[in-house]
This record gives sequence, C-alpha cells and structure tokens, in this order.
Amino acid sequence: MKFTKQDLLTLLIGLFLFASCKNPDGVGLDVDPNTAIQGTLVDNQTITSNTIQESAIAATNLLTAHPLGYIVDPVFGKTESSVAMTVVPPSTAPDFGTTSTLDSAILVMNLGKQFYGDTTTSKYSIDVYQLTNKIANYKSSDVQAHNATLLGNFNSKIYPNTPIKVYDIVTGKADTLKTMTAQIRIPLNKAFIQANILGLASTVTASAPKFVDAFKGLYAEVNKTSTTGTGGVAFLDFAASNSYVQLVYKKVNTSNGIDTISTLFPIGRTNNALSVVTANIKHDYTGTAVKTQLDNPTTQYTVNYLQGLAGVKTKISFPNLANFSSTYGKVVVNRAELVIPLSNATYAYPFSPAQRLSLYRWDIAEQPAQLPDHSTDPRAASGAAGTVNDAVFGGYYDSVQNRYVFIVTSYIQDLIDKKLVDYGTFIAPTSLTAFEMTPTGAMAGRSVIGANTNTTNKMKLNIYYTKIN
Repeated sequence: MKFTKQDLLTLLIGLFLFASCKNPDGVGLDVDPNTAIQGTLVDNQTITSNTIQESAIAATNLLTAHPLGYIVDPVFGKTESSVAMTVVPPSTAPDFGTTSTLDSAILVMNLGKQFYGDTTTSKYSIDVYQLTNKIANYKSSDVQAHNATLLGNFNSKIYPNTPIKVYDIVTGKADTLKTMTAQIRIPLNKAFIQANILGLASTVTASAPKFVDAFKGLYAEVNKTSTTGTGGVAFLDFAASNSYVQLVYKKVNTSNGIDTISTLFPIGRTNNALSVVTANIKHDYTGTAVKTQLDNPTTQYTVNYLQGLAGVKTKISFPNLANFSSTYGKVVVNRAELVIPLSNATYAYPFSPAQRLSLYRWDIAEQPAQLPDHSTDPRAASGAAGTVNDAVFGGYYDSVQNRYVFIVTSYIQDLIDKKLVDYGTFIAPTSLTAFEMTPTGAMAGRSVIGANTNTTNKMKLNIYYTKIN
C-alpha cells in the first residue's frame, strides 16, 4: 500500500483530534444554554387538593356541540344527557296545500367531531318525544318537559366517523344517492307529523313564531333500560342547517300530476332567533369514591377527580409558598412546573382521559381569573406581551408519560413575592380547542389524577430558582 502526502497528513490530523478528546461521547452534544433549566430545584412543596362539584352551565346554542348519551363509569358513576330542540320552518315557506300526503318524516341529528365512550359493542336506544312547552329555561340542570307519546326510536350502534349514503329527493327528477357525514336518523310517527305539521294552516307554517308556538319542538333522550353495554356520549352538530326534520310528501301539481317533494325544517344555530337547542345533563355519583370526596371536602385523599359535562374539578392550594423566602431567601424563579400525573389503571378504553385541562385561579371576589403565565402579561409563557401561547403554557395530555404539565413560573413568583394571594387554583377539564375557565359542556372526558399525598403518582410543583441578594 502506498500513502500519498495528502493521505498521511489527513491521518495525522485525525489521530491528533481523537487523542485530544477526553470524552468522545460528548462530541456535538453541548447543551443549548437557551433551553437548559438553570438554578436550584425545589420539588417538595405541599399542595393541598380536593374534588369539587361543578355548577350548572348555560347549555343552549352557546355550546359548540350538544351532548346526547348515557354512560356507566365504574369510577364516576352514571352520566346522562338529553337534548331539547326547537324546530323552525324553512326560510321559503312550504305550501302543503290540502291534498299533500306524507311519505316519511325523519329527525336527522348530525354527529360532531367527537364521541366519548364505547363505539364497539354498546347499542344505543334513543327515544324522541314532543316538547310540552317552548324552550324557556336553558341551564344544563333544567329539565325540559315532554309529552309521553313516543314519536320515534333509534336502536343501533353509533358510528361517529362513518359517512352514510342517503337518497336526495329532487322534484320532477330521479332521486340521487349522495354521501353525508355521520348522522343519527330517527323515523318519526307519520300520523303525528301529518296532523301537526302538514295539517297546519299555511299562515302558521309560513311564520316561525306561530309555528314554534304550535309545534313546540322535539326532545331526544337515551332509553337507559334498552341501551346495552357501557354506553357513551355523542356530541351533536347543530351548526348552520346540519340537523333538521326532513319531510318527504306527495302533492298534486298544476298538471294534476303527483310530485314527490322533500322539505327540511332546520334545527339549531340558524339565523332565526327562535331556533334554540339545549341540553339537560345529569351526573349520579351514588356509591362512588367521587361522592365520598364531595361529601368530605376537607379530607386529603391520594387521588382527585376531573370530569367534563359540568361534572367535577379539583381545587388546589400552595400553603407554604408565602413563606418560601423565609426558608430559601429572596429568589428569582427561573422556571416552575406543575406536574399532574394520572392515577394508574384509571384510563383504559372506553374511559379515555381528558385530552386537555385548564388551570386558573380565583381573584379576591372568587371569580375565575387567568394565571399571569396564560395572559397578556409580558412575563407570560409565550415570551411576548399581548399574546397567549397555549402550547407553552401546557395542560395537554402527554400519552407517553400519562400526565399533564403546566408552566407556572410567573404565578409562583408572584405568590412567593406576595404580589398575588392564593385564593384557590383550579384544575378542570376543558375543550381541546378552547381554554375554558367555566364548567365545560363541550367534552365528556374524565381523569383521575394523583394528589400530592400519592406515593407513586404524585402531583408536584418543580421550582427552579436562583438566590439573589
């Protein structure tokens, strides 16, 4: 073998470099000082916690999706939600005449993007009734009275992500098959609809207020006796005109022929102020550990509970932070993390953990307020005044570590410096797409979290600080 002068020079330089490197494993692995957490770590702060019942919410059109379902949870007991719906005439008043005969009437409830519970084995029985009165009370705790006559029933599994094919009725032309997003379609009693819609005077069906006064609306609830399996909660999409009552009827035309006509009576957030939808949500914690904690609010437990649909949340406090400076001296908090782990074996399908949590505090009037780390405070986790960075603030479910983490640096600094008083800090489920400081009706997820007294899944506050003079 022959070496050229260039080959020999390259070999000598390589040998010199490796000989001078005491730790070759560290080559190229220097820590970025901008991402390193600096300072002394304190992670032994006491955190008190207790589970609290959420209050009822306004469950009308303000909800992005309305819950309908029934679920039996071995930890959280039973949850059920029914939906009351105002039905309004289409913007172009239908003319049923005096000879129209009904072929079919179907309540179409469009499924939203989320479903909580079992879609594999559970079979759902959903009953439909007529409302006794127009919807006038809108809280999730308000019961909407309905008549006893059953108008329709759905009895099947629910497939929230499966499009369906339906025939589109086109007057004077052949029907066409089209694909629709996932729906719950419930045939309604033809005699009832014939008498209570087609049988109404044209002056009534042409006027939304008069029609609502006459028809009242529809009420859908899960039949708990006929529903099988664990169950679940569907979230219905009443935006625009995605949900409606479809009437298919025959009418004599001007040529004495027969036309088959399809007319949609919309439900939900239309431009009509009368088009109201509301949900009635019930939680039954009888015989559960959740009920035990609600009945003993001053007792410290090893786990606490979080549940959507205006269920339960957890109140926490940091009783020793006011004396932090007395113990460690005056400090600058470089970073503070609130780590909230799930309790083991509490989140198997179909009881998936909440995908996102909110963290907020009470002000002196015991009203919800943002933490400085999730606000327009210049010190906020976003690092830019006037903006809020949800991703940096945290609270999203980490499926690898089975936990949630919030960055609360400014909040902890203010509590240590006594610029803020700890009137209570709250952990609660929230919508994946919206940070809520009020009880959520937009998701049904739940989580069992380890408290500060838990030995294996411990909630803790990590404070990295630098001592100053």
